[in-house]
Amino acid sequence: MANSTHAHLRYNILDRCFRQKSYGFDKLLEVVNEEIAELYPGEGIATRTLREDLKVFRNKETGFGAPLPEKIRVLKYTDPNFSIALRPLLEYEQYLMNAAQQLLNRFENHPKYNKLAEALIKFQDEEELENEASRILLYDHNEEYKGIKHIKPLYFSIRKKQVLKVTVQGFKDTESKTFEFHPHILKQYNRRWFVFGLNNTEEIQEWSIPLDDRLLGYEELKEIDYIEATTNWENFFRTMVGVVKPKDAEIEKVVLRFYNGREKYFKSKPFQPDFEEFFEEEKQDQVWFETIINKELVQQLLSYGQDVEVLEPERLKLQLKEQAAALQQFYSS
Repeated sequence: MANSTHAHLRYNILDRCFRQKSYGFDKLLEVVNEEIAELYPGEGIATRTLREDLKVFRNKETGFGAPLPEKIRVLKYTDPNFSIALRPLLEYEQYLMNAAQQLLNRFENHPKYNKLAEALIKFQDEEELENEASRILLYDHNEEYKGIKHIKPLYFSIRKKQVLKVTVQGFKDTESKTFEFHPHILKQYNRRWFVFGLNNTEEIQEWSIPLDDRLLGYEELKEIDYIEATTNWENFFRTMVGVVKPKDAEIEKVVLRFYNGREKYFKSKPFQPDFEEFFEEEKQDQVWFETIINKELVQQLLSYGQDVEVLEPERLKLQLKEQAAALQQFYSS
């Protein structure tokens, strides 16, 4: 059996290497040790351990069954779509998952445990229940979303304070753009992920990049010093709905009146967490909050249909009126 020390880390490094490019054995050993040393200074593996890891990758019964031909000098998957992330857990990995769950049980009364427990349950449900008819959890997720593959490398780019050369192309753009980017934070909204940071090429402090097909690629710019964030991201997102902040946007007071008891739904799952209620008895169906006006706010309001009315500000009322008029054109005949 392969050396279990940092095995999960080694396997992920090797999987990425085999998917991205061809490696000779000696170069592969060098890359693996460099990445291990970044997280565990002074540590690494020997030639024997790497050879054992390759056996685990190739073994179809007790390993990953990877498309990694033997007796060739170049190491790379013959199937570019293969990844060990798509394979069932190995026996020792399942043992670690069970051990992790038992460890987390010690903290079941701690508020932070709830999210950890949810993540573990979701993972095990996907891993163990292959029959859809016997599935226990049906949670909201985007099966077509491909941006999840960017989260881990960008997370470590932020942790390691790496400057990136990023190439993006909007859905309506005819050409791509490349710029120097200093990533600061990852944010999820509406089942999509975004990375925020400094676009130093265009000198924009709070630049956002959606992690989807618009992100064409990125690589580290090692010769450039990383610039720390000056933005308080907690406050940045608390003053807006969603992730898009229009240029020169200002915070405004928004007052909403709900109908058909929908204020109860809003209060149990508010799209703006810092909302306030009115003390007056006749205003118990109303709430107010301070935010910027953007497309995501309008979209959330439209999701309530005829069960919400914007009382102020006036310009937000006008935007909703324009949206209603545009919808009426589709159904006027």
